[in-house]
Amino acid sequence: MLSLISPLMRIVEIPMLALQRLLGMNKLAWVFLAPNLVLFGLFAFLPVILNFSYATTGGDNVLLADRPDVGLRNFVQLTDCTNHFDPNSCREDKFWRAVWNTTWFVTLQVGFMVGFSLLTALILNRDIRARGFFRAVFFFPVLLSPVVVALIWKWILQREGVLNAFLDWTGAGGINWLVDAGWAFAWSVFISVWAHMGFYTLILLAGLQAIPRDVYEAAIMDRASPWRSLTRITLPLLAPTMLVVLVLALIKGVQTFDEVYAFTGGGPGTATTFIIQYIYERGFAGAPRLFGLAAAASLLVALVLILLTLVQLWLNRRNVDG
Repeated sequence: MLSLISPLMRIVEIPMLALQRLLGMNKLAWVFLAPNLVLFGLFAFLPVILNFSYATTGGDNVLLADRPDVGLRNFVQLTDCTNHFDPNSCREDKFWRAVWNTTWFVTLQVGFMVGFSLLTALILNRDIRARGFFRAVFFFPVLLSPVVVALIWKWILQREGVLNAFLDWTGAGGINWLVDAGWAFAWSVFISVWAHMGFYTLILLAGLQAIPRDVYEAAIMDRASPWRSLTRITLPLLAPTMLVVLVLALIKGVQTFDEVYAFTGGGPGTATTFIIQYIYERGFAGAPRLFGLAAAASLLVALVLILLTLVQLWLNRRNVDG
C-alpha cells in the first residue's frame, strides 16, 4: 500500500514546494484555508448581504432585479405600534405577539436550561455508580432530530395520548394539554429543556473537570464546607464556561422553531408562535410571500442577539476585572 501512496505524495509535493517558495511558509496556510473560506463566504456572508438587499425592497418577486426599492418601509411596518406592550395596537400584531412569546420563552427556557444543566453536571462530576451510563442518558436526547422529539411528546400529550391514559387510569382525568394555551406554552419550554439540556451539561462537565483538584484539597484542609467550596471555588472558576453556555443557550432559545412548530404549529391561536416561525410564515409559507418583511424581521432579531451577547461579554469582563 505504501508503495502506491509514496509516488502519489511525491507528485503532490512538487506543486506544494513551488507554492511554498512563491508565497512563503506563513502565507501557505491560506492556500489550505481557501476552500473553506470560499464555502463559508457563499453560504454565510453572501446570504447576509442578500438579506440586507431583500429587507430594503418590496413585492413578492424572488429576483432582486424585479423588486422595487422601498428603503426602510419594512422596518417601519414592523415597529409601527401605539403601545409596543400591546400587540393589538401594532400594525404587525403577529410579529409583536411572536416577540413577546419569544421573550417569555427564552427567559424561562434559558433559566431552567442553565440551572438544570449546572445541577446535572455537578452530580455527574461526582464519583457515583454507573456515571458513564447516566452521562449517556442525559446526552441521548441531543442526538434525536427536533422533529422526532416533537412528535414523541405530541404522541404522549395529545388528548388520547399516553399521559392522559395514565391520568384516566388513576382517576385524575385527562387534560387537553395542547388545546390550553398556558399548558401548550409550558410544555414547549419543558420539551426544549429536555431535548437540549444534555449538550450544555456536557460543556459544564468539561469545565468542572478542568478545575484543578489541588484547589479542593486545599479547601478540605482548611475545613471549608461543601457550600463554601461551591460558591467560592467551583462557581467562580466555572464562570467563563457558564458564560459560553449562557450565550449559546440564549441564541438557541431565540432561534427555536422546528421543535415547537412540529409540536403545536404555533397554536393554540398564537400562544406558541415565536419569532422564527413568524419569519418563516411571512417569507415562505404565506401568500403573498413577503420576503422583505421576513428579511427585516430577521435582521432585527440578529441585532438584538448581537446586543445581548455584547452585554453578557461586557458584564463578564467587568466581573473579571473588578
